[in-house]
Amino acid sequence: MNILQTKELKKYYGSGDTTVKALDGVNLNVKQGEFVAIVGTSGSGKSTLLHMLGGLDRATSGDVIISGEEIFKLKDDELTIFRRRKIGFVFQNYNLVPVLNAYENIVLPIELDGNKIDEEYVNEVIETLGISDKKYNYPSQLSGGQQQRVAIARALATKPAIILADEPTGNLDSKTSLDVLGLMKISGEKFGQTIVMITHNEELSQMAQIIVRIEDGKIVSGGE
Repeated sequence: MNILQTKELKKYYGSGDTTVKALDGVNLNVKQGEFVAIVGTSGSGKSTLLHMLGGLDRATSGDVIISGEEIFKLKDDELTIFRRRKIGFVFQNYNLVPVLNAYENIVLPIELDGNKIDEEYVNEVIETLGISDKKYNYPSQLSGGQQQRVAIARALATKPAIILADEPTGNLDSKTSLDVLGLMKISGEKFGQTIVMITHNEELSQMAQIIVRIEDGKIVSGGE
């Protein structure tokens, strides 16, 4: 079953002779529980695609369908709520709140939504990611790898339909990158999460089940 699908997704900037086709008719299918890496060079359209998948930007034309919902048919406030409930984001910059400790950062999206925290599940995620002893540390007291694990735990904590990771290890050294990505893969499998990761790193992409290549705004292999 496809949990994520795009249909003829296009994102154009400018008009006439100066039109830039950041995405030019992308068709992508991702099944429940898959770990997909989208790879491409700088300017290939992979980050634009991730922003479309997460509803962070609206398409020029085409559809993004998540859990059966055509997200661009939602109004802005509805899309914000949908994004918070259905999508977990992991960015290159960890985006942790400096005045909150690790645990408070992890449960923040749940609290913003006014939902009850599933303590057992959250603690299991924290344990799986190997940061149980860092729960009450503030971001400034954590290494880059630890901060990214907190960010991954935050993405998992809301039990989203899909996790979107944008160059999630871009600020980490190669060994830490492999460690963190390995844990993300393990936690994704353990908790039945679907992961779509953007990366330019060929070595890291090999950890995914499926590799989708994008060039000049078009998918050239994978993704069907």
